[in-house]
Amino acid sequence: MTNIQIAGDFFLEPAEALDDICAALEGLPADASVETIAKAINGKLDNDVAMIGFTPESVAIAVRRALGVAKTWRDYEWQVIDSEAVPPAMHLALDDILAQEVAAGRRAPTLRFWEWDRAAIIIGKFQSLKNEVDLEATREHGVEVIRRVTGGGAMFVEKGTAITYSLYAPTELVADMSFADSYAFLDNWVLKALNEIGIDAFYKPLNDITSSKGKIGGAAQKRYQRNTVLHHVTMAYDMDAAKMMQVLRIGREKLSDKGTASAAKRVDPVKSQTGMERRAVIDHMKKTFLDLNGGSEGAITAEEYAAAEKLVAEKFATQEWLTQIP
Repeated sequence: MTNIQIAGDFFLEPAEALDDICAALEGLPADASVETIAKAINGKLDNDVAMIGFTPESVAIAVRRALGVAKTWRDYEWQVIDSEAVPPAMHLALDDILAQEVAAGRRAPTLRFWEWDRAAIIIGKFQSLKNEVDLEATREHGVEVIRRVTGGGAMFVEKGTAITYSLYAPTELVADMSFADSYAFLDNWVLKALNEIGIDAFYKPLNDITSSKGKIGGAAQKRYQRNTVLHHVTMAYDMDAAKMMQVLRIGREKLSDKGTASAAKRVDPVKSQTGMERRAVIDHMKKTFLDLNGGSEGAITAEEYAAAEKLVAEKFATQEWLTQIP
């Protein structure tokens, strides 16, 4: 890299430090990593330099984007959102809205953790409602049924029993991978986090996170405008297997013909393998993601919430969407 020029909407004191930042980049390889570039910048700046509105890391990301080599996790300024509990249909609408905001460039790539406020079954986009769900049992147990925009199988969750997260990532992050390979790649950080708390987690193609003691969770994806991939995962923390078998028809076939004990073995909750509180597991997952990929705490905007509420009314809460025949 030579003849570096940096411009942008930021503040810098003293202003002369901009020359030092440019000088730090002179002679670096064009494929230098974010870490290498940021380290070079930090090495040139005095301790009293104030960078306001940008960081050495953000300069590094901008440089790599300008050179067309931005395809690693660290090339993006991630936001991590620990979102509040909202109705199930609202979560699905938020997934759609936030993915489209990232695709349009109005939101940074984002990791969002969900909080469920009630029991729910979430069926895949291409599933038959009547084939998958015992509707009489859901009414008896007060379980809400919704349909998501991604494919895959039905999931049963209750308040405080699941760990669910969504990634809204640039498609270029997985541009050189097959669709199948992208699943495991986007969840590598999760496997590391689970390994660190004592779970021998590994990926089972196409979309299962599992361990030697049983399945932990499953993933699903949707691509938006070829710019963004929505990748979301639900993991069992403390599952009521007996209730799940009552409300999910497919659960009765897949899990067991011998009773609840066998079902509990098939989908082994995170709680039983770690003994950790659910919130502690989520906090560790957040820390692992930030340590590996960088980023900062973020939030859903009022405009995004409003757009999601509109989408709930127009799509995700309608019988037409729920009962569609694929």
